[in-house]
Order: sequence, then structure tokens, then C-alpha cells
Amino acid sequence: MALLSVPYVMQSHCLSIEALESSKLFAASCGENGRRVTSDSNKLNLKQKTVHGQLMKPARRISYNHHVLKALATSDVSVVKMSENVATYRFMMEIGGQLKGELFMIWGLFRSDSTSFMPLDFKESSADSKQSTIETPFVKNSVGTLAVELDFDESLSPFYVSILLKSQLDDGLINFAFFSRNVESVVLCLYADSRADKPALEIDLDPYVNRSGDIWHALLDCSLPFVGYGYRCRNGTENKGHRVLLDPYARVIEDFGLDLPRKFLGKLCEEPAFDWSGDFRPSLPMEKLIIYRLNVTRFTIDKSSKLPGDIAELSLGPYFPWHFFSPGSLYGPSGDRTTVAKSMKEMVKKLHASGIEVLLEVVFTHTSEVASLREIDNSSYYSVNGGEELKSRNALNCNYPIVQQMILESLRYWVIEFHIDGFCFVNASSLTRGGHGEFLSRPPLIEAIAFDPLLSKVKIIADSWDPHGVETKETVFPHWKRWAEMNGKFCVDVRNFLRGQGPISNLATRLCGSGDLFLSGRGPAFSFNFITRNVGLTLVDLVSFSGSDLEPQCSWNCGEEGPTNKTVVLETRLKQIRNFLFILFISLGVPVLNMGDECGQSTGGSPAYTDRKPLDWNGLNSGFGIQNRSFLKEENIEWRGTEQSPPKWDDESCKFLAMTLKADAQLSQSTSGSLHAGGDLFIAFNSGDHSEKVTLPPLAVDTTWVCLVDTALPFPGFSLWMVFLLRPG
Repeated sequence: MALLSVPYVMQSHCLSIEALESSKLFAASCGENGRRVTSDSNKLNLKQKTVHGQLMKPARRISYNHHVLKALATSDVSVVKMSENVATYRFMMEIGGQLKGELFMIWGLFRSDSTSFMPLDFKESSADSKQSTIETPFVKNSVGTLAVELDFDESLSPFYVSILLKSQLDDGLINFAFFSRNVESVVLCLYADSRADKPALEIDLDPYVNRSGDIWHALLDCSLPFVGYGYRCRNGTENKGHRVLLDPYARVIEDFGLDLPRKFLGKLCEEPAFDWSGDFRPSLPMEKLIIYRLNVTRFTIDKSSKLPGDIAELSLGPYFPWHFFSPGSLYGPSGDRTTVAKSMKEMVKKLHASGIEVLLEVVFTHTSEVASLREIDNSSYYSVNGGEELKSRNALNCNYPIVQQMILESLRYWVIEFHIDGFCFVNASSLTRGGHGEFLSRPPLIEAIAFDPLLSKVKIIADSWDPHGVETKETVFPHWKRWAEMNGKFCVDVRNFLRGQGPISNLATRLCGSGDLFLSGRGPAFSFNFITRNVGLTLVDLVSFSGSDLEPQCSWNCGEEGPTNKTVVLETRLKQIRNFLFILFISLGVPVLNMGDECGQSTGGSPAYTDRKPLDWNGLNSGFGIQNRSFLKEENIEWRGTEQSPPKWDDESCKFLAMTLKADAQLSQSTSGSLHAGGDLFIAFNSGDHSEKVTLPPLAVDTTWVCLVDTALPFPGFSLWMVFLLRPG
């Protein structure tokens, strides 16, 4: 359901331009029956993908008291190539249909190798130009049809054109649209009182009038005395006991009662306006990011946060979501979701004002049992032919066109309405699978997100950790040079090194930005490095527990299991924590610090997500580092063993590795004499059970080494936190 005053957005459409001469892309409406895209270049070759959308035409009237209910038919928008000589595309509606309101085209250009947006002013510009998309309204031409014209310079080809069509519909009516391919009938349930057990009016949608393709639809007068709505699906004679289902696209939701099954209804109202004036997205470059990963509820619920007692505390990014267009509310005034949404928007605006971006953790691979999608259309939304494992886990068939469209519209909604700066996709490896569990070399959803004119401007991170199997899946993720990834190999290799396992070459690879994973068109800024996450052992537990049941955690208890009073064990544990944090922040890539690790939060050795505790703000303390944008140059890094000898790469018993990071000569000269003057950095790592003697590299005349960090020393002496590494003698 969408209020007609709310913009309706169709799925994006990608066109590949391979012309070698000046091209022009022209879009026009075909009277009242459609819109077409044409070009005056005979050599223009546009490769099409299916576009899905919904437009409407009058169908019938249903009377209710003195009001009139109007229903409109809808149809899928088709794309038809009209001629081999002229690249013409027509966006068709049902015969007799008429577009209501204004129509816009949001479009942008991508380079053919997908590296970046092309500048829209068609002038030479750097690859990181922030200018990316433009919104162009359709206008009436001389013959009275709607048209939009796009001109392209011949020097730019080949490239991709990515477009998004948006219509601003008229006020006064409410359009209900409901997808279901396999149900025999749909009933629109309208409530005059959302708390009532039964709806005030039920409208049986006529499949011959109120159904276009797989979309069931009706149009109602906004003045009708209804406040909530839902749907009831019927199959054959199984009509009794079917519950009223929540619209998957509902923007404002009401839920009542704590007893199961709970009732969820869409509210018949516009989303409350929010004052975004003065809000500016920080748009931080990837190489400057430092991520603090947190659960909002556990971060704010403790009294030490000193937040107002009536503030709505949000539960964002549940691992078994039941709805994709609203923040969940665990706390707050009467569970009012409108208040929760407002609180979240205020949070985002305040964080933006402090230069902090907000990335939302999302799960689009599985749903909870209470999700309405199964009763709406089980075989369309879920992977029912992918084996018993997928069936039992409510696995979404996310690369199925209708599910892909829902996911894209959900993501756009969070970006537009909540000003979200990016998304981390949990269990992202499942996004590469088809409905039968087969691997897809070009997963439609992942590719669509990468080239969407809106979503491609925010940060997109793949996290292949599976909350259902509690594991990280090793997969080659198709990234199109846009997707970043949570680096599970970094976590495992660093943990193994500090417990004395694994070759030192693994650590070297992680320190230098994981080139084995990110050299193919991406840099180290696409590697999101982490030691711990919001499931599994916390950092303090990682050095305190290592029982047989914790072997997958790659932990080491430093000599005694669990809590202890032994000074030697405690000192070793603190030293290991400093080692972990030092490696995290010194390595190339984006460091990800998990909530509570900076102040020793513990679960008592339990890796379960449910055993995580609220954060005590009294223990908060943070320190951050500086990251590089690109991989190190080979000539700027030297690897050493003890006594300046070469590393023992092939000796699995060797636990010592040292490296010298040489300051760039040009940078050192440009910053000479300043507070940020550059210099060489020498780092030595030792995970053995005995000390090693280290010979420092020779220095130039009038320079000396300064110790910045020694994790063997207790806090605060282990770190001097000095900015430069080399100073005049």
C-alpha cells in the first residue's frame, strides 16, 4: 500500500551504451498508454533488462454507505525494442490507462568497467567525483506527450546508463497493491478501530477486475473512516481461520498485544514529516573509516547511558526479520512505531552533525516465522525447492524478481527516509544463490545493488557470516568493484598467530591489506578487518577461555580457564588484548571495533549472541588510528626476522616477524618540520613462548628511533601515542 502523495519508485533499469559516435537517449510518453525511449543514433545498441513496476487504470466502483470506493487495475511495465535501426524502448501500460501526477527519471552513467560513476557534466573529472546522478522531470513536448531527452558525448562510450523512474501521484486517494501469484483470492480488510477483533469492511478483490498479472489492487477515497488495513488470502475451501496479514510494503505499522499470534496492521496515514533541514551526509571516504559496531538496544538500555527514560530504544538489524520497511521497537512509549521512527531519524541527524555515518546491518536471506510472506505466496518468496535445509530456515528466494524488487525498494526507503549511509548484509554469501541453492556467477540482486543509481552512492558491505549456522562462509563474492567485505580471514589469521599457530606469512598478508582477496580491482579500504563480532567470544573472553567446545573460536586462555587471581595470567591476558588491538589498527583496511571490547565486556565464555549484556557506559574508552587508501608499494616495505635476517617463511615453528614501513620520500619532504612529519615505522611481532632480541634497522644521520607502542608494558605505559615516528637527534 502507498499513499498517492508518496513518490512511487520503479525498479532501476540498466542500459549498456556501446555506440562509438555521439548518441542521444530520448524518452517520450505514448499518449495515455505508455512511454518510450528512443535514440537518433542508428548505431546505438541498448542491452535491456526487465523493468518491473505498477501503473493504473479505472476498473470498477463499490459503494459503502455514502462513499464511493474506486478500484484501479495495474500491470507490469514491459520494455519493448521497437526497431533494429532505431533504439526505441516503450514502457507500456494497460490499454486505457492514464498516468496520474508527475513523472521523473533519476539517471546516472557508469564506466563500462564499473569502476565509478561518470561525471554528469561530461567533462574530464577524477574517478572519485561526488557528482553521480541527476533527477530529470518528464515534460510535455509539442505534440502533447511527456518526454525527457538525454544527450551523451561520443567520447564517453562505452558506458552504462542506469535509470530509475519515479512518479508523484495526486492527493486524495489511497492505492492498495498486493503481490500474490498463487492465492485464489484476496480480501482487503479495513479497520475503523485498529484494536477491534474484526475489520469494519472486507472487500473481496475480483480476480477479473482487481488483478493485473500477479498484482491485486484497489483504489480508495482517503476520506473514508478507516485507520488500519490488512489482507486475507484464500486458497480453495481453506477459508476459515486465515489471519489478517500485514502488507509487506506498509510504511507505518501498528501492533497490539503481547500474546501470540500478535496482530500487525498497516496504518492508513502518511508518514509523519521530519525536519531534515541542516542535515548533511558526512560522505566519509572508505580509507578514512573506523567502524564501531553496536547493537542499539544494548548500547542504550543501561542507566549509565544517561538517556531519557522514555526514549524509544531501537532494535535494528534482527537476524530473523519479519518486515523490511520499519524499525523494530522493543522499548518506548506504548510501543508506538511512529515515535520509534522519529527517534531513529533524530539519532541519525545528530550523528551526522558530529561527522559520524550510520550503517545499518540488514538480513535479506531469511525471515522469522511471524513474517506474512509465507501465507502471501510461499513458493514465490521462499526457496521451497532448495532442500530441507532451506525450507526449515525460511530462506528467501532473494534473486527471484519480485523478492529482488522488494529488497531494492526497502534499501532505497532507508536511504531516502532515514538518511542511512550504507548497509552491511549479513549472510551475504546466500545472496549468490538461486532458488534451488545453485551458485549464480552474476547474482541479479548483488549486481542491481551495485549499479542502482541511488544505492551505489552509499556504502555496501558483504558479511558472509551466517547467523543460522553461526559460521563464516568462505566464498568468492562478486563485487563489481563496489562491494566491500567483512574480512573473516583477517580474524582467523590474527587469532591463530597470537596463540602461536599458523605461518607468519598469513599475518603478513593481513597486515598489508589482504591482497589475496582485494587486489582484483579493489584496494585495502574494501577490507573491513575485525577481531571479534557481535556473536562469538568477546575480546576479553578470547584471551580467557579455550575449552574443547570453543575450538572454532581460535581462542587461548593464557594459562588458566576462566576467571583467575594469578598475576602472571592476568598480565598475559592484558598483553594479548593490546596485541589484538594494535594489529587491528596498524593493518591496512578498515578497522571494526565491536561494542564493549574497548572496556572488557565479558559473557563468561559464552559465544551465544543472546548472552551479550548491555553496555556499561562508565567503562567506555576509545582510541583510533590512521588508515591508508591504497596498498603499500613493494619498495616501501621490508620484512625481517631476528638480527635483521630474512623471515623464516617456510618454518612453521617460527613465531617472529618484523617489518619496516618506509615513509614516502615525497611525503616526508612536504611535511618536514611539521607536527605530522613522516618517518619510517618498524614493527616486530612475537607470538612465541620466549623473548627475541631485535636489531633495529640503521637510520640516517641526526635521526633516532622513538618507541611508540610496547604491548609488553601495562597501561598506560604501553603506548606513547606520538604522531611522528622519526625526529631529528
